[in-house]
Amino acid sequence: MKDNPDVLALFESFPSDIRDCVLTIRAMILDTATQRDDIGELEETLKWGQASYVTKRPKTGTTIRIDRDKSGAGDVALFVNCQSSLVSDWRAMFPDLVFGGDRSVHFSLAKPLPEDMLRQMIAMALTYHAAKRTAAKPRA
Repeated sequence: MKDNPDVLALFESFPSDIRDCVLTIRAMILDTATQRDDIGELEETLKWGQASYVTKRPKTGTTIRIDRDKSGAGDVALFVNCQSSLVSDWRAMFPDLVFGGDRSVHFSLAKPLPEDMLRQMIAMALTYHAAKRTAAKPRA
């Protein structure tokens, strides 16, 4: 993936503690994408003013967005398409996390990032479309 200068400029505008947290999540997204053969090539872009990561070729996953949390539910948030089942699935898997409707999970800087859970959520998002296609295939 090629670094997007607009995304990097956005991160530079954040207070240092927020910037460090979103950069950690960004690194997890990139690591997950490069460590797994079932995740397509990533593109980093801005969507709705948020750092966004989308699989391009093949289109294996749904867009992940990360940003400072302006809702008050935390300090940093990870967003996915609200039409996906991801947040509902994550809520069932990780009931102790803080969720925002069907589109986000929120993290407080006062607590360490739940890295194992977050990596699992990232992998699920980056393989969301591929997993749906596999589930829809008739079994022989």
